[in-house]
Amino acid sequence: MPTDPSALPGTAPTSDGTLAIERAQRLTDVVTRLRRALRSSIRTDYPWESLPMAQVELLQTLAAAPLRVGELAARQRLAPNTVSGLVGKLLDAGFVDRQPDPGDRRTARIGLTETGQQQLRDWRRAHERRIAGALDTLTAEDQAAIMGALPALDSLARALTGPGGPAAPAPPAV
Repeated sequence: MPTDPSALPGTAPTSDGTLAIERAQRLTDVVTRLRRALRSSIRTDYPWESLPMAQVELLQTLAAAPLRVGELAARQRLAPNTVSGLVGKLLDAGFVDRQPDPGDRRTARIGLTETGQQQLRDWRRAHERRIAGALDTLTAEDQAAIMGALPALDSLARALTGPGGPAAPAPPAV
């Protein structure tokens, strides 16, 4: 694997400084295709899994602790009314409930129910099995490259959330 970023195919430096843009375009394309492949393959391999990604992301955020709708909206970078609609669907499904806010009796926090926790565990397991199966089809070199890139991708995700963005806990060291 080349260590010089400009040695990557299609990323030769140009006089107008477009290397960073070209690299960003390639990364955006790959990440978009990966997300699309994950969404479609999970529905094909596990047809029972029909929860929209926006709802899954709310469940993932709520796995750490109950939050107010406004806090959820800020962490997900969505409009509060959008989050309210998503929460309504999760309430109807029994995945979340409203809990009293100990700091402000006028508001409620949204928390995962046991059903919601189980749904999230099932979703994670299905994705893990799907990704593990796909990784097994790759060469040892590709597998090592993907696993080696995870810390840098995690750092990129943190950089994209920026100051004031959602503060995700650091993943356990592998």
